[in-house]
Amino acid sequence: MVRTVQKIQKILNLHKFIAPILHKLRDEGLIQLIQVDLDENRPLGEKFGITAIPTLLFFKDGKLLEGTIEIQGQALVQNGLMVGAAGEPIIREIVKQM
Repeated sequence: MVRTVQKIQKILNLHKFIAPILHKLRDEGLIQLIQVDLDENRPLGEKFGITAIPTLLFFKDGKLLEGTIEIQGQALVQNGLMVGAAGEPIIREIVKQM
């Protein structure tokens, strides 16, 4: 089962820290990565309540992930929305827990 991470972005120059991690996981077949330019698709940003860019949204089976994913006692994903920043090991663990 491929897990989906939807990456909402304002500009094509992805955040320099997170982009390589997401591209690596995509290339490994662990996630499907969808990038959206919110300047061209404002209704989508409004639908998901995007207030900061970049924003990571996690989907499973085509639906926004429900519930909370905790790593080391810290809630990092709440109802599909990534809370805070994380490096590759943490993002891999999030995908694994989905």
